[in-house]
Amino acid sequence: VNPSHAINATLMPKLPYDPVRDLAAITVVATQPYAVVVTPSLPVKNIKDLIALAKSKPRELSYASSGPGSASHLATEMFIGMTGVEMTHIPYKGVAPYITAQLGNEVQLSYANMFSTMPHWKSGRLRLIAVSGTKRSQAIPDVPTIAETLPGYEALIWYGYLAPARTPRPIVDKLYREIAAIVNTPEVRQYFIAQGNDPIANTPAEFAKVIKADADKWGAIGKRIGVKLD
Repeated sequence: VNPSHAINATLMPKLPYDPVRDLAAITVVATQPYAVVVTPSLPVKNIKDLIALAKSKPRELSYASSGPGSASHLATEMFIGMTGVEMTHIPYKGVAPYITAQLGNEVQLSYANMFSTMPHWKSGRLRLIAVSGTKRSQAIPDVPTIAETLPGYEALIWYGYLAPARTPRPIVDKLYREIAAIVNTPEVRQYFIAQGNDPIANTPAEFAKVIKADADKWGAIGKRIGVKLD
């Protein structure tokens, strides 16, 4: 599962299950920050520049997402809420379409999957200005975080394993230990880092806290901006 699991908990009133109550957390195997990328024609090289430009041109800057209520949409809206800037949201039907649109200069900014955009900012077709974790990415440690300019900001993609809520605790713990052992091998860690991920393998209790915290955080932002998913 990924952060959409937590987002769905508060933005989908007709969801036939409770993502927190009905599933047992096992572990997050890796996290990935969003890559904050802009079109090369945009005169910004860092988050400070982006905030200044957006404040000087309210709603003139546009940002892409993979749809209303998506993780990329809410992550950008959290940035907007914390800075007071105004930007225009352009939703697309998925990550690939909005990256294509940004490469075509149809939209100027996106919070994107790092692996999907990596070839484009390495080639100069997009400009990477920051990542969205509180710590710098192990894959690109020279790129600053948003939090270095905007303290307290964090938006992470995470990949984890869940089991049915009634799974016996010894089985959950055994699954956690087996998965963590695999994630912590040098080969798997290096593979994750090469894809733009930070290997984690946190405990079931820690993962459960992540799900609850993300459900609260993203749910509050979704409600603030009036997003409700069917």
